Amino acid sequence: MGRLVRWRRAVRGHPAVADVLLAVLLFVVSLLPVNPPGGASRAPLAVGTVLFALAGCGALALRRRRPLAVLGTVTVLVVAALLLGFVRGPFMIIVAIAAYTVASRTDRWTAWVTGTGAALAIGATAVFVLGISWVRPEIVVLLLWFGFAVAGGDAVRSRRAYVAVLEERARRAEQTREEEALRRVAEERLRIARELHDVVAHHIALINVQAGVAGHLLSGQPEAAQEALGHVRAASRTVLDELATLLGVLRGAGENDTPTEPAPSLNRLDTLVEGFSTGQPVRWTVAGQPRALPTAVDVAAYRIVQESLTNAYRHAPRAAVAVRLRYGPAGVTIEVRDDGTPRPEGGPTGGAPVTGATGRSCGASGAGTGLGLIGMRERAETVGGTFSAGPLPDGGWQVRAELPAPEELAE
Repeated sequence: MGRLVRWRRAVRGHPAVADVLLAVLLFVVSLLPVNPPGGASRAPLAVGTVLFALAGCGALALRRRRPLAVLGTVTVLVVAALLLGFVRGPFMIIVAIAAYTVASRTDRWTAWVTGTGAALAIGATAVFVLGISWVRPEIVVLLLWFGFAVAGGDAVRSRRAYVAVLEERARRAEQTREEEALRRVAEERLRIARELHDVVAHHIALINVQAGVAGHLLSGQPEAAQEALGHVRAASRTVLDELATLLGVLRGAGENDTPTEPAPSLNRLDTLVEGFSTGQPVRWTVAGQPRALPTAVDVAAYRIVQESLTNAYRHAPRAAVAVRLRYGPAGVTIEVRDDGTPRPEGGPTGGAPVTGATGRSCGASGAGTGLGLIGMRERAETVGGTFSAGPLPDGGWQVRAELPAPEELAE
């Protein structure tokens, strides 16, 4: 079996060489002293026999390139050899091989029409030359040989087409799997980048606020400064914990030591606002009846408020900020606005403020990046909501997001 497989591979790898070797083998076999159909006396080997055998077998070397032309050529040669008496039995095998090649490389209709025509031409010639009947076993066997050759070639062609279809399906399936894997990787990278941006930017800004407060109050109000430093330590721990959680997810779900903590939620909004209110006046109100929200909506709402406060601190430090949540039957609306007016110099952070009225990039991860706006918009649209942000007519900046959370779907 292994040797047969190696032979097949060699033939597929060098088809032209295989055809030449087949032609040489058939040329030698066609010269063997075997009687033609009808059992006539064995004819002596003549020059004409050798020439016909050489021409017919040589034509088979081109059977893959010109299958129809080769079948027609060898059929004419065999008919002429029968009429002239230069045929030895094995010589007619070349017509069956040519018919097989046509059937394996053309459509079914062409294969059966040409194969039947060749079989009838050679059979009729044999009947005429030898003076025998069509029902003689020799003629019947000859016609059956042609039938088997065409049927075998047609089966090979059908199998090749079937294998080609399977290979194409496999290729497309593999391509689809690769595209799906790339899409999932891109989505996961975007999600991780968004989480890192929100978590790190918010808490670093909070640390900056509290450190500024501590530095301002250190000499005059050491107790207040100590409290601000406590906020710095708490924010630092939160950053480390949330980064550890994300890194644990990246390591894999099989590690049981991955730290966990509650998911961001509007239930923790008071803690979020309190972290900023020490260095920047923040006021927040709730309208409507608060209720539990779907997890995805709850996390998106919290992150939008978090990012809005972070950007208010970056672009309008010490400006008054108002956070308003409004619960309605269809969902929750978030509005975060600052008045863009800096507080008197000497406040917790010091330095020249950047107003929120114009030129705001909302990119907490770096000046002018615009990642904050992009991240908030993506979060809102991911849960089916809408998002808008821009300057106010009387100065300042407003972020507004409407997130769908129908009452009947509340968790």
